[in-house]
Amino acid sequence: MQVLVTGATGFIGNHVISALLARKYSVIAVARDAFRAQRQDWFHSVRFIACDIHRITHEDISRFGRLDAIIHLAWPGLPNYKAYFHFEDNLPADYRFLKSMIMSGVPHLLVAGTCFEYGMQNGCLSEDFPANPVLPYALAKDTLRRFLEILRQDTPFILQWARLFYLHGVGQSPNSLIAQLERAIVDRDAVFHMSGGEQLRDYSPVKEVADRLVTLLEHPECDGICNICSGEPISVRRLVERHLALLNEKISLNLGHYPYPDYEPMAFWGNPGKFHRYCMPR
Repeated sequence: MQVLVTGATGFIGNHVISALLARKYSVIAVARDAFRAQRQDWFHSVRFIACDIHRITHEDISRFGRLDAIIHLAWPGLPNYKAYFHFEDNLPADYRFLKSMIMSGVPHLLVAGTCFEYGMQNGCLSEDFPANPVLPYALAKDTLRRFLEILRQDTPFILQWARLFYLHGVGQSPNSLIAQLERAIVDRDAVFHMSGGEQLRDYSPVKEVADRLVTLLEHPECDGICNICSGEPISVRRLVERHLALLNEKISLNLGHYPYPDYEPMAFWGNPGKFHRYCMPR
C-alpha cells in the first residue's frame, strides 16, 4: 500500500511517517522544505517530494504516481488560530489540492481535523455533536470537511476525518505548554508562569496519536468523523505536575499568571468510542 503524507516534516507528520514505516507501508513524504526533511530519521526510507501543495501543478501530481491513500496533515500558520488566512487562503487551497488528488484517482483520504470544530461545547464530545466552530482555524477545517462530503456525492471516495485533541511529545511547538515547561526546567527558572490550571483537557502522546491515525487508515469502514483522543480528562495543572514528577524535577507554579483562553470551554474531552468500536475490536 502506497501512502502519501502531507506536512511530512511537521510535529504529527514525523511520527505518522515513522508509524507507517514500522508497519511496512511504502511512503511518499511531501513538504516544502527539503533541507528540513533531510534531517529526519526517515528520510532515506521514503520517497520525498519537495513541493507546495497549495500551488500544486499537474507535473507535481504526476510525480506522486499511483496512490492508495493520502494522510493529509499539512496546514500552515499554526498555532495562530484566530487569523483570517485560515479560511481566506488555506481553505480554498486545501480544497483545490484534495479535489485534484481525488480527480486523479486517489480512492482514500484521511484528513486531520481539530477538536476546536466543536466550539464552546463543554463535557464529553462525541462525533454526532454538531460542529459549532468559533475560531477561523476551526471554521476553515469544518468547512473543508463539508466541501469534501459534497464532493464525494458525485465522485465516491473514502473520507476519514480525524478530529485531533491535544498532543504532546518530541517535536512539539516551542510555544506549547509542555515545551515551555521543559525550557523553564533547562533554564533553571525558579517559577513557571501558567494559567489557573483548572481547565480540563484531553491530552495524548503524539506517538500514540500517530499509531491511531495509521490504525484508522487500516479501517476504512470507520468512515466520516472520528475523534482521536484519550477520552480521559485531565486538568492542565495536573498535567504539568505529572510531567514534573516524570522528570523528577521541581519548579514553583505561578498559577493564574495568564488568563484562560477565550476560545475554549473550561472542561471538554473526546469520546473515543467510535475509534474503539471500529479499530480496536475485541
